Amino acid sequence: MNRLNQAAVLLMSLGEGDAAEVLKHMGPKEVQRLGAAMSHVTNVQQQEVQAVLSNFLEEVRTLTGLGMGSDSYIRNMLVTALGEEKAGGLIDRILLGGNTTGLDTLKWMEPRSVADVIRNEHPQIQAIVIAYLDPDQASEILSYFTEKTRLDVMMRVASLDTVQPSALQELNTILEKQFSGSAGSQTKAMGGYKVAAEIMNQLDGMIEAELMDSIKDIDEEMGNQIQDLMFVFDNLKEVDDRGIQMLLREVSSEVLIVALKGADEELQEKIFKNMSKRAAELLRDDLEVKGPVRLSEVESAQKEILTIARRMADAGEIVLGGSGEKMV
Repeated sequence: MNRLNQAAVLLMSLGEGDAAEVLKHMGPKEVQRLGAAMSHVTNVQQQEVQAVLSNFLEEVRTLTGLGMGSDSYIRNMLVTALGEEKAGGLIDRILLGGNTTGLDTLKWMEPRSVADVIRNEHPQIQAIVIAYLDPDQASEILSYFTEKTRLDVMMRVASLDTVQPSALQELNTILEKQFSGSAGSQTKAMGGYKVAAEIMNQLDGMIEAELMDSIKDIDEEMGNQIQDLMFVFDNLKEVDDRGIQMLLREVSSEVLIVALKGADEELQEKIFKNMSKRAAELLRDDLEVKGPVRLSEVESAQKEILTIARRMADAGEIVLGGSGEKMV
């Protein structure tokens, strides 16, 4: 049982109230992964539950503090994992007494719904929202806008540095009928080239290419700065061997085969050398036997692997290359 499934079993062993207290200290992505794991946990033996609890208690003894941050989490995944009734109970417990702001609450919503909420707002307000949300959610929201709007918003995201409290207050006021929250007294660091690059990384390949070309047409330096910070499939060459080996353990062979159809020989060889001799031979054979693959399928497979790589980097398990920085 891997650590994610252990966490799922641990939470399912708690009552709703205690589970809610734990979940409200996690971010949307963490709860999404936990919810998915919980939905697939079946027929857990008593000795397995005891082992999970024993491992948890052993780890807690070594910690000086849990040190968790606070954030909202994704409603739909909880509903999928636990059902409407139980999920609703957890959500109520988490939100009551919390400090959820209007912007935080947007993380609960489907990207299409967020796009509808901000569609008619000023582009600067749209940019603040896009910069605030996680890159994967932000990129999907952008996909519901016109090409012209996407370009305007991304240019503004890349140009952001800090946001005045009045701007955050204005946004929360717009959303006050649905959400609660208030602006702080300090400016908030938001946006910039790195945020723009992270959002671009999540976009569909065709949209990404069109948007990058448009940005460069208007401001070539900005486009180059964003492109330099983007982590693309080819940057896997810069990940160390240990990181590649850990990544390969998380990627299915079918996805890897399709992704490598679009990779150059150098990257393919890096992958081969970090596999056992037998596994590398099988992968070479599969690549040779595999017929032509649509570019869209190759891009989809590569993005799936990059998503796993970024998740592992966020967890501190591997260090990504690309611009010489760790992606966090």
